[in-house]
Amino acid sequence: MGRSMIRWNVVLAGGIGSRFWPLSTPDRPKQLLPLVTDAPMLCDTIDRLRASAPPERTLVLTNASLREAVLRLAPALPPENIIAEPRPAGTCAALAWAARVIAERDGAEAVMVCTHADWSIGDVPAFQATLDRAAQVALTERALVTVGIVPSRPDPGFGYIQPGAIVHDDVRRVARFAEKPDVATAVRMVADGYLWNSGIFAWCVGDLLDEIRALTPEVQPALEQAGDDLSAFFATVKSIAIDVGVLERSARVLVLPGQFAWDDVGTWAALHRVRQRDAQDNAMLGPSVACQSTGNVVHADGTLVVLYGVHDLVVVARDGLVMVTTREKATDLKTLLDALPTEIRDQ
Repeated sequence: MGRSMIRWNVVLAGGIGSRFWPLSTPDRPKQLLPLVTDAPMLCDTIDRLRASAPPERTLVLTNASLREAVLRLAPALPPENIIAEPRPAGTCAALAWAARVIAERDGAEAVMVCTHADWSIGDVPAFQATLDRAAQVALTERALVTVGIVPSRPDPGFGYIQPGAIVHDDVRRVARFAEKPDVATAVRMVADGYLWNSGIFAWCVGDLLDEIRALTPEVQPALEQAGDDLSAFFATVKSIAIDVGVLERSARVLVLPGQFAWDDVGTWAALHRVRQRDAQDNAMLGPSVACQSTGNVVHADGTLVVLYGVHDLVVVARDGLVMVTTREKATDLKTLLDALPTEIRDQ
């Protein structure tokens, strides 16, 4: 366990975050918004990773349209470390290109630790220690390591990992990955010791590229033919998730349990779990007042919101537009957006 390590941090920061309408927009998606704290989620993510690798060994993978916004939020990062994808092509393509960049700069044994920019982390020291350990396991075992979060509840909104045979201590082989289950199946999975599939990964970049070469025809031909031309790579690569394209096909995948509060903040309703709540169980950010109201989520962006006698609502106010729904219906904003006139939806 004493081998030296060159570590890189890689942050996935693409996507448009349509489930956070009306606050999120294509040029200001949720990862660039202050949804959990007063800072944009991307800034919180980079701050959590700062101690483990310097800015010159931190990559942010994002949409081409967001590159300038990311540069403004993360001025310490070298501009060449903001990798702007010309089109969305799935996490496998993004991470394959990042691995190639790191291998060219620091060699095949450099360890890359991957996280997402839109998470809430409750116990930052435990999170940091788990990522450090995942990186060390990836180097010493020459494995693809994922961190599975020990569930705090049976949640049908997450994918799951079934741990398999013990490798050592609490490091296990992955028996299988499971898609988002229904509620009853989630209850059974938690009882049987499944872990949440967090999307935290660690591996030596050469090991990932070897597995892509052997297992992922959706990505490997484009990676081989593009050379150093990012545009050429994204023009021809097939879209596929890293879980499907590599991890579910590989025999080299290990899972390490993560025992810290984690949430991927997928909907407005999730903010009730991750924000600080007042004495009436309301999670409110921005100018807002609640009277005889409980269990609400409020995000007031410059507009005063007053609640009276209401419960379990989501209220979002910005720039002359107010959206009101319930926490339950907030998980299905696509139906609302599809029904809205374009001039309202695109404000």
